[in-house]
Amino acid sequence: MQLDAGLCRVRDWRRSDRGSLVRCADNRNVWRNLGHRFPHPYTPADADAWLAYVRGTPGCAQWAIEVDGLAVGGIGIEPGEGIFAKCARFGYWLGEPWWGRGIATAAASATADYVLERFDLVRLEAAVFEWNPASMRVLEKAGFEREAVLKRSVWKDGRIIDAVLYARLR
Repeated sequence: MQLDAGLCRVRDWRRSDRGSLVRCADNRNVWRNLGHRFPHPYTPADADAWLAYVRGTPGCAQWAIEVDGLAVGGIGIEPGEGIFAKCARFGYWLGEPWWGRGIATAAASATADYVLERFDLVRLEAAVFEWNPASMRVLEKAGFEREAVLKRSVWKDGRIIDAVLYARLR
């Protein structure tokens, strides 16, 4: 897959992304805004495991965000199962040097459009930690609507915090 999102490209991960992936992902500020499966510190072994996972998982819907030929973040979905089969969790991250440039918004908009056009889904959901208003703005600009505040639902970085649930419907 390859999407031109204007400020960036969204494309399949490559083995050659390993170095850039480690440089961008090994950052406490990035880790602080992501779920429990995203490790910190982020090591070359973590990058190898991730790249093996995306290459070896048929139908994997996880992609790199590329700027100037470098993979500087990731974006993708995790489709639901059973009664949630028409819904997917939507998530993204971006290396800190690329924050505040509109890249995440461009990637999120293009990817959400792509997913809702080509996958058998009617809903994308994204949960954002209460301390991350920039990510909330990204989702809002990408057509997601704030649906709920999940009070005291997350244990992250030694704190119990709220998560804010966003959704975009087909």
